[in-house]
Amino acid sequence: MICCSIQNMSGEEILDALYDVEMAEIRLDRCKLSKEEMEEVFAADLPLVATCRIAESSLVEAEKRLALAIEAGANYVDIEMEAPKSMVLRLRSLARESGALIIRSYHYNDSTPSRAALKEAVDKAFYHKADLVKVAAMASSKEDCETLMSLYEDYEPGRLIAFPMGEAGSDYRIECLAKGAPFTYAALGEPTAPGQLPYEEMHERIYGDFHFIVDGEAEVPSSKSFAQRAIVAAALAAGESHLRGYTPCGDSEAALAFARALGASVTVEDNVVTIKGIGAYGPASVDFPAVVDAGESGLLTRLLIPLAAVLSTHEVLITGRDTLSRRPMSGVEEIMKAFGGRVESIYNDCRVPLKVNGPLSAGRVEISGRHGSQLVSGLLMALPFLEKNTTVAVTDPKSIPYMYITLDVLKKFGVRINNEMLGGREFLESEGDWNYCTEIDFKVKGGLSLKAADIDLEGDWSAAANLLVAGAVFGGLEVEGLDTRSLQADLTVMDILMNCGATLSQFDGDTGPVLSRRAPLNAFDVDATHCPDLFPILSVLACFCTGESHIAGLDRLAHKESDRGEAILSMLDRMGVEASAENNVLSIKGESLAGRLVGGRLLKGGAYPSLGDHRMAMALKVASLGASPAITVDDEACISKSFPRFSEIWENLL
Repeated sequence: MICCSIQNMSGEEILDALYDVEMAEIRLDRCKLSKEEMEEVFAADLPLVATCRIAESSLVEAEKRLALAIEAGANYVDIEMEAPKSMVLRLRSLARESGALIIRSYHYNDSTPSRAALKEAVDKAFYHKADLVKVAAMASSKEDCETLMSLYEDYEPGRLIAFPMGEAGSDYRIECLAKGAPFTYAALGEPTAPGQLPYEEMHERIYGDFHFIVDGEAEVPSSKSFAQRAIVAAALAAGESHLRGYTPCGDSEAALAFARALGASVTVEDNVVTIKGIGAYGPASVDFPAVVDAGESGLLTRLLIPLAAVLSTHEVLITGRDTLSRRPMSGVEEIMKAFGGRVESIYNDCRVPLKVNGPLSAGRVEISGRHGSQLVSGLLMALPFLEKNTTVAVTDPKSIPYMYITLDVLKKFGVRINNEMLGGREFLESEGDWNYCTEIDFKVKGGLSLKAADIDLEGDWSAAANLLVAGAVFGGLEVEGLDTRSLQADLTVMDILMNCGATLSQFDGDTGPVLSRRAPLNAFDVDATHCPDLFPILSVLACFCTGESHIAGLDRLAHKESDRGEAILSMLDRMGVEASAENNVLSIKGESLAGRLVGGRLLKGGAYPSLGDHRMAMALKVASLGASPAITVDDEACISKSFPRFSEIWENLL
C-alpha cells in the first residue's frame, strides 16, 4: 500500500485529504492539531501512522502527541530509535492496550551505512519488541540502494520497511513492496524527504488501471443455519410462527418443503415466513412422511434423521441430490445405534438415500462429536419429544458454535436444554475457549413440546465472510444485515481480519453495517476447526497477506460439497501460490496486493472448476479480482445453495 506523508495541514484539511488516499502518515511535529482534531482525524476508517520527529519537537511534546494519537485510534505509532527508553516503554504499553502497532524508525539523512551496521540496527529494534522496523538512508549510488534492499533477505516479509532516500532511490520506494514491505511512502503535496514520489505518480506506477471496489455496498442473506433450524422448529410447534428477514436459498427452501410435507401450513410474503405448525408432542401426534427429500442440504439431512427416528412410527427414507448424494454421513450409523436407532444405506459410506428406523431410547448416552455438530443438533431437536430425560455426553466436540445456535433456536420456541462444557487445565485457564473444550454434556428433559415463536433471522456470516475479505483486500465494502453478537461460528472472520491488519468498523450498534477496508495485511494463524466453512475464503485472504499463514482444521473438510481440502490445494497450486498441508494445518505463503502488482505475481487466472461447491465458487469470484487473466468459474449456479443473489451483488460492485 501507499502511505501518504501529510504535513503542514489543519485537522479539516487532513480529513479532506484522507478521502483521496489509501493510507496516511500524520506528521504531528508539522501538523499542530488540537486534542479534538486528533480524535477526529484518527477515528477515520483508514490505516493511519502517527509520527512526531524528535528533531522538530521536544521529547515531552513528542510523547504527548503520540500518546494522544494512540488513544484516538492510530493504527501505527512511529517511534524513532533515538527516543529515550522510558518514553518508548510508556508509549509501547499504551499501544498494546489500544491495539496499535509499534514502528521503530531509523533515518540516516547523510549517507548509507554498511550492511552490517544496518542489520545490527534492525536487529536491535526487533530485540526491543518493535512490530515493524523502518530504515530510510540517503543513497548516492546504485550500490547504496542495493545495500538497503538486501536487508529484505534477512527478515520475514511484512515486518521491514527499508528504502533509500534521494533521487537515486526513488524507484526503490516502489520496488520495496515486491520485496515484502507492508507499505511505502509517497508525498501529498511537498515531499517530506528527498526522493519521495508524489502520491498520484506512485499510485499510477503501482496500480495502473487495476480495478478496486470503491464504496461498495452489499446486503447478506439470512443465515441458512438459523433459518433451517427455525423452519423445522416452527413446523413442529403448536401455533403460528413468523420468521422475519427470510431470504430464499436452496437449503432453506428444502426445509420449507419438509415443513409442508409434514403437514404444516407455510406462506412466504416479502421476507416473512409464516408457519402454522402441527403441534407435535410425540410419535402419535405426527404423520411423518415416508419419504423426505433433503435437497442438497447436509444440515437438513442430519436434523431429520433423529426427528424421523423419534417421531415416526414407520421407516423413513431420506433422499437427496447432486453434491449431497456424494457426501458420506460419517458417524451417523454409530451415533444413532448408541440411542437404539438404525440407519441403513445402500452405500458402504452412508450416503443418501438413507433408511431411518426408531425408536430412540432415553438415558445417558456418550457419543463422539468428531464428525461435526449437525447430527448432535438433530438429536437436541428430537430428544425433547421422548417421554423420559436424556443426557447426551458429546466427546471431542467440533463446530461447537452451531450446537449453541440449535439451543438458541429451541429456547425461542420454548424448550431450554441445560449444558455444561468440560475440559482440562487449558480449558479452565482459557476461561471457556471452545478450542480447548473436550466434552459437552447436554441434559434434555423429556415430554416437552415446542411453542410458536416470532423471531428475526440473523444475517449469514458465512456468506458475509466473502464480502468482508473482498473489501479488506481490494478496496472498501459496507456489508449490511449482520449482527456482531451472533453465535455463528463464522463471525470469527472479524477477529481474523482484524488480527491480520484489516480496517473494520461498525455503525449504528451491533446490527449496523460493517465496513471492511483495505489496509496492510500480514499473515495470520487460526484454528478453523469450529468454523470450517471459512476455509475457502480464508485461503484466498492468505494469498494477499504478507508472510506465511496457517489454518488448522483440515480434517473437517473431506465431506463437504467437495473434498474441500483437496479442492483448495489444487486451486492454490493453479494460482501459483505456494501452499502445503501437514498435521491438519494448511500453510499458505502470501504477499500483498501491491507487492504482487509490482512484482508481476498476480494470481494465475483462467477457467476454474467449482466442483459444485458454493463456497469454493464464491471464494474463486473474490480471488478473480487479484488474478490475471480473470478467473472464470464453470458453475456459478451452485452458489444459489446459500447465496442466490451473490452474482448479482458481485456484478454491481465491479
